[in-house]
Amino acid sequence: MLFVFEAPGPMTNAGNKRPGSGFISVDNNDATAANMWNARNESGLHEGALAWNIVPWYLGVASRKPTNDELRDGASELVDLIALLPRLELVVLGGLYAQKGWQRHIGATTFVGPDVVDMWHPSPLSLNQPGRREEFNETVRLLASRLDSI
Repeated sequence: MLFVFEAPGPMTNAGNKRPGSGFISVDNNDATAANMWNARNESGLHEGALAWNIVPWYLGVASRKPTNDELRDGASELVDLIALLPRLELVVLGGLYAQKGWQRHIGATTFVGPDVVDMWHPSPLSLNQPGRREEFNETVRLLASRLDSI
């Protein structure tokens, strides 16, 4: 299972004032990583999951959103990554930018590959809206059970 989010956040940038790990990880010290870690832990999804971003390079502050050109370039990199994962069964698009990038630049092509599922982004901004955290956690639980049955 490949979780695809928007772009690496500040805790992936080792050069920040509050240095991060330098890579995307549920072990980063931020609320988005904690939300994803908690949902995976509660669902028992400890193996078989990889995290990536539709734009895999650091864009800067979290309020800076990817441009269409960045989504296109990132989607190209994502297709290359998927080619390296021959046992990949599911691509999970977390958030509107991951979904938009996939729909415009991968799904709109003749791409044939794993099943694709949409879910909310694990950021506090997304999950602190009414009902979303529960829906997010339920989606991760369903994905974990689906992965178990594959």
